[in-house]
Amino acid sequence: MIVRPKRNWFSMLFVWSGSVLQTIIPQLLFLAFVSGFAVLTHGRILGEKIPLNTAPFTLFGVALTIFLAFRNNASYERFKEARYLWGHVLIASRALTSQILCYLPEDRSEDRIQLVNSLIAFAYSLKHELRKTDPTHDLVRLLGRDAVEALRAKRYKPTAILYGVRHRLARLQHREMISETKLWMFDAQINELATTVGGCERIASTPIPFSYGVLLHRTVYAYCIMLPFGLVDSTELFTPIICVFVAYTLIALEAIADEVSEPFSEAPNALALDAIARNIERSLLELSNREIPEEKLPDRQYQLT
Repeated sequence: MIVRPKRNWFSMLFVWSGSVLQTIIPQLLFLAFVSGFAVLTHGRILGEKIPLNTAPFTLFGVALTIFLAFRNNASYERFKEARYLWGHVLIASRALTSQILCYLPEDRSEDRIQLVNSLIAFAYSLKHELRKTDPTHDLVRLLGRDAVEALRAKRYKPTAILYGVRHRLARLQHREMISETKLWMFDAQINELATTVGGCERIASTPIPFSYGVLLHRTVYAYCIMLPFGLVDSTELFTPIICVFVAYTLIALEAIADEVSEPFSEAPNALALDAIARNIERSLLELSNREIPEEKLPDRQYQLT
């Protein structure tokens, strides 16, 4: 996720880091070449004049803009829901940690530490599952190597960690160290965390239908390639400038929609899952009166991972 300080309107015109411009320069250069070709040939291909004018492009542009808006809204809805789910992970983890610290007997300090560590490990494990990265380092740091070896064969590690938390609390209840009412309270928060896992898995495993992306991609490039042949008679030498500007707007919107539609990826505009997981760890450790790690800050490119 790009996190930049507020800038005035003029400096925003020249922002490079965090802009999708650097990823679409090859496409813009290609369309600049097509526009230059249209100017040099006066809109002809193999000696034949392309019979295009600005009227159909106006109508077609309106329809394309509406389609782009639909695609961007669909992508942002996925991004917004993903952020809501991770916010709920933080809320439910805090609530469950607070209950554990208040309602477990004071002589069960080891259980308290292990349960809080398991909740932190759950957040990191969920992050790694969504990004398809190796969670071993974080899990060993929080749970110990023996526990990680037991988890190694598990396909759904966040769910397995939640099961371990529930199992430990159930054993304490069987030993009559916590009441059934308190166990019910703990269980409600564990169910909330399990719900967030299912929500995140649903977003990660159900992308926007491929046909939408293909149709939009083809339509944008067809429009941008034909545009200079429709404008060359009226704009002449200014055709490449106008066409590249229009192409920048349309292709950049498509690129942003692609990035935002995958909120758990490591793209610049995806969710900063590393920072969110670190924030959950800091919050739970602070509740436990334990030393907290440093906050994760954006790098020199203003990207927060």
